[in-house]
Amino acid sequence: MNFGHVWHYTFAIFGRVLTRPQRNGYHAAMRIAIDARLPYYTQGGIASYVRALMTRLPLQDSANDYLMLHARRPALLPVAPGVHSMRCWTPAHHRLERLTLAAELWPHRPQLLHSPDFIGPLAAGWRSVITIHDLTFLIYPQFLTAESRRYYNNQIIASVRGAHAILADSEATRQDILQRLPVPAASVHTVHLAQDPRFAPQPAQAVTAMRTRHALPEDYLLFVGTFEPRKNLPALLRAYALVRQQLPDAPALVLAGNSGWLQPELQTQAAALHLQPHLLLRPDFPAADLPALYTGASVLALPSHYEGFGLPVLEAMACGTPVVISNRGSLPEIAGGAAISCEPDDDASIADAMQRALSDSALRAAKRAAGLARAAEFSWERCCRETLRVYDLVLHG
Repeated sequence: MNFGHVWHYTFAIFGRVLTRPQRNGYHAAMRIAIDARLPYYTQGGIASYVRALMTRLPLQDSANDYLMLHARRPALLPVAPGVHSMRCWTPAHHRLERLTLAAELWPHRPQLLHSPDFIGPLAAGWRSVITIHDLTFLIYPQFLTAESRRYYNNQIIASVRGAHAILADSEATRQDILQRLPVPAASVHTVHLAQDPRFAPQPAQAVTAMRTRHALPEDYLLFVGTFEPRKNLPALLRAYALVRQQLPDAPALVLAGNSGWLQPELQTQAAALHLQPHLLLRPDFPAADLPALYTGASVLALPSHYEGFGLPVLEAMACGTPVVISNRGSLPEIAGGAAISCEPDDDASIADAMQRALSDSALRAAKRAAGLARAAEFSWERCCRETLRVYDLVLHG
């Protein structure tokens, strides 16, 4: 038996004794820990999800005690009132985090640990809930760096086997999990994410001020997300070039979001397609300006090869912007018929969808109204309620 096995079984035995709740004919208050380290290291959809759990979920559960696991930084991110905080030495995505995070958390003896970023630490007596946002690393491994593939592929099986419940952002992701990972169907629960309430149609003066700050034209097409291969940005640029052949006065294309590992190639491709005067890259776009950015856009285009949820779809819809999506992954599920669909492997299909969104005013109006209604069906309050239902099932079911 190696050291890892000794560690695992020792902590499991002692942890079960020390974290066993006392009951007198009712459910005793439980200590629930949530791993909130990721937003200190990166931004994006998963970080938004973690921040929502930190600030909103404890407000809906006065019966239990909450502990947030932060990165070891001088200033901590906001949490709900009354929540306990713990600074962790273990960085997010560290190769030894399953071992070292378990060691840091063990003295606090929670009854449940929620790991909202795929990989949970070794169990040390607590019950484990993990969230799996997508399976890009298994379905499209070529879209990840070698380091990311090693992190996820080397640990995901152990993480799901140690989990008492798994949350999936969408039913599409839930089905991917059931098809590709060794887990029983009853343990995997679909819990939709949501857009922040600040995503709503913005007044004209706010849009104008945002455009001035970021040197944007009055009219533009928009992509929002990380600049990475999964987002299918090369196909988007080729499709945009086709649109400009049919509509020479088509708006500029703005790519906004988080810097990834595709940006230099985009500049080269734009030059080859003679798009440089019409392509505006805005990496690391400030989150505070996103509602105005969406509101000012003619269309949001997200022709991704694969998404586990697709928050920009709901954010744009909530701001009243028509959306073009691919017909892959979770996107049709989340859009619910309120977007214009395309085939992501067909440049002409993407171009046709964007051109229709730009030139058909009746279609634009219909999709704008449908999008606003669809976005209103999602909320972080609902996400938290459904998450708490899973917690209760794991702790008391």
